[in-house]
Amino acid sequence: MKKVFIFIFIAHLLTLTGCAPLIIGGAVGALGGYAVSRDTIQGETDKPYSVLWNSAITVARIRGTIKEEDATKGYIRLEAEASRVYIKLIRITQATTRLRVSARKYHLPNLALAQDIFVKIMEGVR
Repeated sequence: MKKVFIFIFIAHLLTLTGCAPLIIGGAVGALGGYAVSRDTIQGETDKPYSVLWNSAITVARIRGTIKEEDATKGYIRLEAEASRVYIKLIRITQATTRLRVSARKYHLPNLALAQDIFVKIMEGVR
């Protein structure tokens, strides 16, 4: 119950600051992800960094062509569906990792693709 309250509070706070919160993935449970800009989806997970990295690499290889990857920096750059996609894994604490996915097509935001890749990565770690 406490987690639900905290999530609702954060979602409300984000709507006040202009970021649009999203509840992503009905069938897989609620994934707490939110749009931090017009082209970026981000969320936190308690899954191990290595498991999240492996899922991100797998999804990136399936969805497009990886142009650059660095596991120590948690960075993947790929081209998918005529878009440039940037996947960033950030260690918040020892148990929490932030996943950030950005996508731009012809220099314009492609939030739908970023959201789709975010969901696929998070589904891969379940």
